[in-house]
Amino acid sequence: MQVSHSGLSEIKEALTKKVFFGIEPSPELIAIVLVYFVQGIVGLARLAISFFLKDELGLSPAEVSVLVGIAALPWAVKPLFGFMSDGLPILGYRRRPYLILSGLLGTAAWLSLATVVHSTWVATVAIVFTSVAVAVSDVIIDSLVVERARKESLANIGSLQSLAWSASAFGSLIAAYFSGFLLENFSTYIVFGITAIFPLIVSISAWLISESPTNQLPNANSIRQQVQQLGKAITQKTIWMPTLFILLMQSGPSAESAFFFFITNELGFEPEFLGRVRLVTSFASLIGVWLFQRFLKNIPFRTIFGWTIVLSTILTMTMLLLVTHANRALGIDDRWFSIGDNLILSVLSQIAYMPILVLAARICPPGVEATLFALLMSVSNLGGILSHQFGAVLMYWLGITQTNFDNLWLLVTISNFSTLIPLPFLRWLPETEPETEVRGTALQPDSPAVAALELDSTAANNLMSELSIVKGEQSLAKEEQLTTNN
Repeated sequence: MQVSHSGLSEIKEALTKKVFFGIEPSPELIAIVLVYFVQGIVGLARLAISFFLKDELGLSPAEVSVLVGIAALPWAVKPLFGFMSDGLPILGYRRRPYLILSGLLGTAAWLSLATVVHSTWVATVAIVFTSVAVAVSDVIIDSLVVERARKESLANIGSLQSLAWSASAFGSLIAAYFSGFLLENFSTYIVFGITAIFPLIVSISAWLISESPTNQLPNANSIRQQVQQLGKAITQKTIWMPTLFILLMQSGPSAESAFFFFITNELGFEPEFLGRVRLVTSFASLIGVWLFQRFLKNIPFRTIFGWTIVLSTILTMTMLLLVTHANRALGIDDRWFSIGDNLILSVLSQIAYMPILVLAARICPPGVEATLFALLMSVSNLGGILSHQFGAVLMYWLGITQTNFDNLWLLVTISNFSTLIPLPFLRWLPETEPETEVRGTALQPDSPAVAALELDSTAANNLMSELSIVKGEQSLAKEEQLTTNN
């Protein structure tokens, strides 16, 4: 059976429109999509890591919380990877070698977890390397998307960011679906071994990247000047006050590790069930993005932050029903209560996080928006690290262990009420739309320090464009750019 040339053309056109959001397929585009997909699919081992630390290494909830915080450190120094890529080319190339190395590092780290890691310190190093691998590839592939996005036609504006986000989200959904199933039927070591395959896709995809060698040497004076200009921007009151607010909001003590021990050791939740919960929460997060985009994006910062903080505190207290087994007295099964609770809290959590992205994007003054946004996101990630460390201290003080959960209700209560701490500082936020004026802080738009970080300033847009993905209206994505300073 022969397929006509016109038939093939129609198939290609349909794929271009429906799958690639109107962008003409190319080897480099395939590479970009694959790298973002890998960033999502490596979450396949997230649940396995939790069980590995708990069961194989026998760590306490406090120790797991400390280790999780340490593992997140690469995301707090992500801008550094961007400066390295632009200022320290390898064999004359800024992108391809770093992608190859990040893939190889990720595979080596996962393979080590699958084979030779049997102690806490070695496990910590290996898990940190897995984070480094993803963070480096994220910085590099972001820069490639920025470079291509600058060349997009008006008809396709925002489509590339939507495609990249969709690839990552698709990988995350697959990981959520299979993570529990695999762990239910195989050991954590097998799951780590399977996960080790995916970073190799990043290394292979790097050869599809079209990149010309550069002879430009790092300019120390230029970098020093850019750092000074960035410092001037950070000292502006309209920037550092919201930044501190974001840090406060993100750094409240976390009860996550202790709660994981509780639902697995006390309630007996199996990996497969936890995988289903992860799948539900992934879809719930998408709903949260859509709700924010549809109904809440134009609400003033002080109002949206104030209400989300209060509502988060109230609704998160429902965890106490599960911790104290009060849900059983109400006739609600532990599993059904957990699914419903996670569904509601995930929607609210995403709605609460979206204003952080919006605020971070809009307080950045022209000229330094890319680098400053990356730094603000690093501050947010730093808050998450502090959250795990504060939580670990509380777990230790309250005597919460693998089997003792007598004071878990108190930890949950403290953790929930700590989210109210930023409320007195709402005045640190702009009352309406921020109109930041920073003099003498402009970076050169084409400077190396900016290019590799620029997509961080569209990270908010990647999430916000979910509405466009759901409605099939990718051409509107640019209209919702969060980095536009009105």
